Amino acid sequence: MQTRPFDLLVIGGGINGAGIARDAAGRGLSVVLVEKDDLAAHTSSASTKLIHGGLRYLEHYEFRLVAEALAEREVLLHVAPHIIEPLLFVLPHEPHLRPSWMIRAGLFLYDRLGGRMTLPKSFSVRLAGTRYGTGLKPRFRKGFVYADARVDDARLVVCNALDARARGSDIRVRTKLVAARRDNGLWHATLVDDAGARSDVTARALVNAAGPWVRDVLGELSEVPIAAGVRHVKGSHIVVPRIHDAPHAYILQNADNRIVFVIPYQDAFSLIGTTDVPVEHYAHPVISDEETYYLLTLANTYVERPLAASDIVWSYSGVRPLYDDGTSDPSAITRDYVLQLDAGRDAANAPVLSIFGGKITTYRKLAEAALAELRPFFPAMGPSWTHAAPLPGGDLPGGDRDAWLAELRQRYPALPADLLRALARRHGTRALAVLADTRSPADLGEDFGAELTEREIRYLQRDEWAVTADDVLWRRTKCGLAMTGAARARVAEFLGR
Repeated sequence: MQTRPFDLLVIGGGINGAGIARDAAGRGLSVVLVEKDDLAAHTSSASTKLIHGGLRYLEHYEFRLVAEALAEREVLLHVAPHIIEPLLFVLPHEPHLRPSWMIRAGLFLYDRLGGRMTLPKSFSVRLAGTRYGTGLKPRFRKGFVYADARVDDARLVVCNALDARARGSDIRVRTKLVAARRDNGLWHATLVDDAGARSDVTARALVNAAGPWVRDVLGELSEVPIAAGVRHVKGSHIVVPRIHDAPHAYILQNADNRIVFVIPYQDAFSLIGTTDVPVEHYAHPVISDEETYYLLTLANTYVERPLAASDIVWSYSGVRPLYDDGTSDPSAITRDYVLQLDAGRDAANAPVLSIFGGKITTYRKLAEAALAELRPFFPAMGPSWTHAAPLPGGDLPGGDRDAWLAELRQRYPALPADLLRALARRHGTRALAVLADTRSPADLGEDFGAELTEREIRYLQRDEWAVTADDVLWRRTKCGLAMTGAARARVAEFLGR
């Protein structure tokens, strides 16, 4: 029990909340983070799984956002190579949608806006009869190729929370803020966990990173005006059996000026998304029939093997809490972040900083901007540091995933190669914390299939705040995708015990 006030009370265990908690703890601030559900339970695990500049944002003249995102892509590839990897994207050319000169101009800017890049620059290709056209209809003869990166989004959140805790933060999942008030320069907050137990904490500042619930949290705070607006926009994705056997992704254009990605996913599948649908209800988003039809129709415009609803093995939806910039078109609403600071009646009072908008690629820069806003209240806080510090598990030898897997195979020669590969992908060097003194498959305990074992589940419970089957199967891992219903039920039963 901490009797002294925390410096920061962070509300929200998504990527922004976890990123701010980590950054603040590394600067010497004492931090408590509370999340009403699981880490990354909502928007932060429902992304398109990309670390990218946002090529289409150039059409909306979001040059600053694209430049920052491209620079961040480079940083994140360096600090989290275990869960972030480069990926090539092929854009089949549709002359009636965007002329070649426009695409070339956009890609020219995209190659250069972020400064010095290690990823390859864009180039044009012939699609018909080449690997770049694999899985597409023969009528697509010309295309463009550029580089971005993909990420395990939920694990990115967990990695930030792990580092925040390692640096002294108190991470409380399944704990909800129910009230908070200012008194004598401090926030006095009441929290309730999922067992109904109440607790009180005090903090010198409050960070509202509640995502879709950002305005709801402001409603719990006494004397804080609600100025900025939020546009809740649902993005849905479908997952189907692998469409093409090449390692690249596709970016598909539609007549409504939107784009949809087709991304190789978890080896055997393709991820297709996303949609942009304004919604009023955002607590439990699910894909609609109209969204399913939209994604299938656009994919079938391009892919050689027709897809039907019966091909969908999984779907998911998330709600983006975008800053309301007055734009009527959901796809044109800015993905940039906006920070709103309220310091009460005077600068000495307890501030609250609310986070609106943002995208997973720029979460680290958002955290730095948030702490810059709070620096006047904490003049002794340390400088920025996260740009060069590997995330937990990201300190791979030479940043090389293959070299690390080879080392794991040397250390654990009796364990299946596919299991070691899965653990290296999920945990990087922290795979050693999972396996510890394992010498044979029998030491791993019960085998649930899809490279998930009792040993890893116990690690996820002990070290990564996992409680439910969904925590394990769909956020800490994606093993649920390759499992049967019976296997998923076995995991739930094991966790219930």
